Formats: sequence, structure tokens, C-alpha cells
Amino acid sequence: MQIITKYYKHPTMSEKGTTPSGLMGTPHPEVFDIRAMPPHKLPLKSGQLEESQIRHYFEKGYLIVPDFFNKEALDACRRDIEGLVDDLAQLLYDNGKILNLYKDKGFFERLAFLEKEFPGANILLHKQGLLTKAMSDLWSNERLLNVVEQLIGPEIMGHPVWNLRTKTPQNESTTVPWHQDSGYLDNNSYDVLQPTAWIPLLDANEKNGCMEVVSGGHLPGKVARHTCCWGNTWYIVLDEEDMERDLNVNVKRDKVLCPIPYGGMLLINNMIPHRSLSNTSNEIRWSIDLRWQRPDKDCGFFGLKKGVMIRSEKNPIDKIDWDGFNNIDRNAEQNKACSDEALEEDRFDTTIVGPWMTKWEMTHTNRHTEKLTTRTEVSWHKA
Repeated sequence: MQIITKYYKHPTMSEKGTTPSGLMGTPHPEVFDIRAMPPHKLPLKSGQLEESQIRHYFEKGYLIVPDFFNKEALDACRRDIEGLVDDLAQLLYDNGKILNLYKDKGFFERLAFLEKEFPGANILLHKQGLLTKAMSDLWSNERLLNVVEQLIGPEIMGHPVWNLRTKTPQNESTTVPWHQDSGYLDNNSYDVLQPTAWIPLLDANEKNGCMEVVSGGHLPGKVARHTCCWGNTWYIVLDEEDMERDLNVNVKRDKVLCPIPYGGMLLINNMIPHRSLSNTSNEIRWSIDLRWQRPDKDCGFFGLKKGVMIRSEKNPIDKIDWDGFNNIDRNAEQNKACSDEALEEDRFDTTIVGPWMTKWEMTHTNRHTEKLTTRTEVSWHKA
């Protein structure tokens, strides 16, 4: 499949006499730096981290926890993902999109073989956004929530934006450039601490595309200038020059590679600049990212989907409403909000559009941005 992209000189915001909406808002450093650290309580609950580790998270904007999860919990996620890949393969096969189901291929290679026959198969799996039981169990893992409580307190809501990352080898659509997570969210997220756990389902290293962060980039408490869109993807991008100017960092000095062993995790927040490196190995690098925030703030995804209450000290939760959360397809909602073509659903469409695209100056168009319509600007302003 040949992808043709268009490059053009987009009018700058100063030429238009306007400011990118993503740059609006007052900085809130106190929400993200050491001042936001909840009091350290003893004795520690199961899984909770030492005070020095939590302090590192708030001072540096990230924390590597190399050995945290019971491997059985992650193995269960692997099995669920194998089921998702099998369902996708059968769907493609039944509709004449592929000629081979590749049942003989394993967890770390099957999707890549599907991708060779049907470019964009990994995007289809990403767009499905199916939260399986093993993944919801991981999201609400007691030990993990105990750590989240150390970051934001005992009232914990799962954020509507979670992702299964399908990083097939040598694939541009799975290589994510520098960005801040709030660059993808509505501006209500700019004064809300949203911890994220990035959980690889194998030993993640530089070769297979682990994460890299810019330490201290969260300290100004603001979102730097991003542009849209990167390469042939739907990703916004934070240029290093803009990062250094707006966030008071030196990328060469402050960037930190974050290899994570199987069973570990990387904790970040929604203001720390980070990226996902290219997968130059021969295996798929699977990972899951999960987010939380306090429920007394807007969930920060343009009003398209609400979060799910996972833990409450004030109003203890007997049963998490996963069914209600799963009944709203985030990807479908963002497509409906942003593209007229979404009205005619194509289950094999490998493009992604979203309201984050309208927050930033568009300096590069491609097949994803071409699906945007004027409906987009109306939709995201509703939040």
C-alpha cells in the first residue's frame, strides 16, 4: 500500500492572528512537582514504594520500578492479547484481506505477519480498544492502586485514555515522537496530575523500542508547543527546540532511556516529555499504558468518554463498572466527532483522527489528517 503525503507551508499562528488552543492556560507547576506529593504514610500497604522513590517521581517526573508485578498477571494479559490477534486474523481472513491465518506464529510475531499481508493490521487492533478481563484486573490491581494512592490520594478514577500498544518491528505507526500526554487531551487536563503506568509485556530495551523521557520537563507545569502531524501518522510532535525553550530543559543532558524488565513498569505524569523509540528487533514489543486521576476533576478527553471509578475511601466500591466503561468506544467516538467518513463505518479503515489534531498548528498533512472535517473544531470545544 503506497501512502502519499503532502507537505505545505501552513500559515503560522501569528500570521493568522490566533494562538493554538493547546498553548492556552496558566502554568500549574505546583500540581506536578514535589508540592503535589501526598504525605508519606506508614506502615506501607502492599506494593507501596519507599518515600525516596515517590519523591523521585515528583522531582524528576518519572520513576522506573523494575520488579513489581506478579508475572502471572502479565501472562494473563498475553493470553488475552493472543485471543484478540486470533479474532483479528479470522476477521481479515473471512473478508478476503489475507490468505493465511498464521496460526503457527507466536505471540511476538503473528501480528507482524498479518501486517505484511494487510498493512495497518496493527492499527486495527489498536483502534479496537478492547479492554479484556486480564487488562481490567491489571488496571485495578490492589498493589498497583496502592502505589497510585501514594501519587494522588485514595480517590482514584481510571482515565478514559488507556492503550494496548502493538509495536510491530520497523513500523512508523508504532514509533511515537516526543510529546506530553496533555498535548493529546483537552485543556482541563493542564491542572490535573494524571499518573500513567507504562507496562511492557516483555523485557523492553532500546532495540525493541523502549520509552525515553526528558527528566524535569514537567517542572514548569505547562504544555509546550506541539505541531501536527508527524510523518504518516496521527501523532502530534514536540520539537526539541520548542521543548528546550518552553520547558527549560536540555534534551541532550536530560533525556533518560528507560529499559524495563518483564514484571516492571515506568511511572510518568501527563506533563513529562517522552517518546517511544523505533522497534528495530525482529519481535513485537507489546505494552499497556494505564492512567488514573482524582475523580473531582474533568477526565480530560474532550467530553467524549468519562473515566471509571476504581477505588474510593469515601464511598467504597463493591464492583467496578467495567461494563459501563466498555460500552462507550473511545476510538469510535473520536472518529464520529472528527470525520464525516465515520458516519459510514469501515471496519478495515486504518486511519485515525482525533480532536487533539485541532489543538495544534498543522504543518504536515497525510492520509489521517485528510479525514478531518470542520466538525472537529465544533466537537472538541464542547468539553
